[in-house]
Amino acid sequence: MIIDTALQEREKSGKPIRVGIIGAGAAGRAIALQLATPPPGIRLAAIVNRTPEHGERAFREAGVGEWRCPDSVRDAERSINQGISVLTDDPSVVTNCEARADRAGVVITHTDGEEPGVAMTLLRYLRAVGLRPVAAGNLKGMVDHYRTPETQRTFALKYDQDPRKVTSFADAAKLSMETTILANATGFQAGRRGMYGPACEHVREMAKLLPADQMLETGLVDYALGAAPHTGAFVVVYEDKPLKQAQLGYVKMGDGPFYVFYTPYHLPHIQIASTIGRAVVHGDPTVAPIAGPVCEVITLAKRDMKAGERLDGVGGFCVYGLIDNTAAARAIDALPLSLSENCMLCRDVAKDEVISFRDVEEPTRGVVDELWSEQLARWPLAKQASRRISPM
Repeated sequence: MIIDTALQEREKSGKPIRVGIIGAGAAGRAIALQLATPPPGIRLAAIVNRTPEHGERAFREAGVGEWRCPDSVRDAERSINQGISVLTDDPSVVTNCEARADRAGVVITHTDGEEPGVAMTLLRYLRAVGLRPVAAGNLKGMVDHYRTPETQRTFALKYDQDPRKVTSFADAAKLSMETTILANATGFQAGRRGMYGPACEHVREMAKLLPADQMLETGLVDYALGAAPHTGAFVVVYEDKPLKQAQLGYVKMGDGPFYVFYTPYHLPHIQIASTIGRAVVHGDPTVAPIAGPVCEVITLAKRDMKAGERLDGVGGFCVYGLIDNTAAARAIDALPLSLSENCMLCRDVAKDEVISFRDVEEPTRGVVDELWSEQLARWPLAKQASRRISPM
């Protein structure tokens, strides 16, 4: 959805969208840099970070010459209204500022520029012009479930990244999280635990590499391994009408009945401006779940481990995550990867074994546990197992 005119009008009227960023790591700094340029109709109003020095670095690198560190919500509002950005280590100082979201309803969304947002933006466009999406997903250069912060340390330092975050890129955790977001936004399922991930030279080959019956029955989320253009996201559509197939063949889309559309880039720090504009101007989430969970990310062992060992969570030395359909994951009581950190094993587990709730002693997680319990109560397993998702 193009919202350039609306944002230009906000720029002219002096009523830009004010954005607060929580987190000033590598991604947060890149976003701050882009928003401080700034895009028309958007302004960087605040940065929240546990370590204020990191927030200061983000402002400096973004070219922001002045900011304030408010002691209260009122002080923060006063600075923002004067056009001066604020820096704090207390999220409530920013989230309690008077905001349109409080009056008009909150939009929760994943962002364009990240692969789920790129895929969903493309999918929604294709759906809008009358095509039938039946699969969508990522382009991935490599997957190695056994990478660790130690194997990824040199790469992380080269690009000023956190080794654990980079590990999650390589070991399939981030890939699984992203395709889970996409699954829950489309209703599409994983064809099998971990997806198929066929290797191919170009993403357009995915038209013939994914199971046709599964694409047509449930829709699929998946990924192309090693495929040009090596970045971005893809959507597969289905067309069975001969005259329409002939037209698609004429415009060099292939022989059908499956056709691949793709976006050859994903630029999180740049494309996020589109999500901001869509959320505020139109109340339109780029990516949001359409119902209960369709997929989730479960926990598997990176190595043989003994009872008494404590799991170190996403991007660590102990476990990796794979996408699985929620009905299948709940049927074996699989431990979600996002709940695995600081769990202690109650028994020995083998490399690549799925770790279940029965296998661990869980730490107390406060609000996270409350949200997990609420999700299970709202969408119980029996209801999930009986659902049949049709491609949209």
